[in-house]
Amino acid sequence: MLIFWGLTRSPIDYAFIMSPLIYLVILLTVFILVLIVSKKIFTDSKDKTIFIAVSLVGNTGNIGVPLGIALFGEQSVPYTSIINLACTLYIYIFSVYFFAKDSFTIKKSIQSILKLPGIWVALFAILINHFSIPIHKDISKVLEMGAYSSMVIQLMIFGIYLSEVKIKTMNWKLSLSLSIVKHIILPAVGILFILYSNIDAYVGAIILMQLMVPLAVNNVNLAALYNCKPHAVTASVLISTICFSLLLYFYIHLIRYFLGVL
Repeated sequence: MLIFWGLTRSPIDYAFIMSPLIYLVILLTVFILVLIVSKKIFTDSKDKTIFIAVSLVGNTGNIGVPLGIALFGEQSVPYTSIINLACTLYIYIFSVYFFAKDSFTIKKSIQSILKLPGIWVALFAILINHFSIPIHKDISKVLEMGAYSSMVIQLMIFGIYLSEVKIKTMNWKLSLSLSIVKHIILPAVGILFILYSNIDAYVGAIILMQLMVPLAVNNVNLAALYNCKPHAVTASVLISTICFSLLLYFYIHLIRYFLGVL
């Protein structure tokens, strides 16, 4: 519902297509760096897996969509939604593979991607958008309500795991390493790519904001599913969220300085 609502908010244009592509190029560039340095930072195999699989997966849905509305207005929703979809693809291609690399094959990876309802819903929404098929205002309102409800459900899941995290046993090395990549290295690389692209400044600001959001709650779900230290991942998401809250003021000024937006 979140994806369908977001992708039918405004007509498809060049910036709409390019925004997720630029976002993915930035992620993959930093991913190569993370893959190289992970061997030097961690000796524990599960810590290394979490560092590779989690560090670039931001909360582009639960935080990115409403934050985009708050900073850039409701017209940002199509861009934040398509970037959120790109992030979902990254999760199921790269993150899932590293979480389950001992028992996961390329065939299973492709099958898991094709089974994602969000992919088919996104294609359907893009077709509706492309052919300018009108959506009744009451249906649109229901979709909007469902979209915001989905964010609440994810945060409830995060809260359940967060209640079991103990500060004394937190893996601070892992949590801080993830936050450095997510909140310093990734936005810095993002600024360089966006400045040297020909994307509109407004859309570039949205892409940069989506790169800056904290680690996704969905990381906890995957870590629990593959039994890869879910509580350590939960603690890392918490630290990342705190870092994001402290850095948000400076992030806004960075967007204003480099892109002239806000």
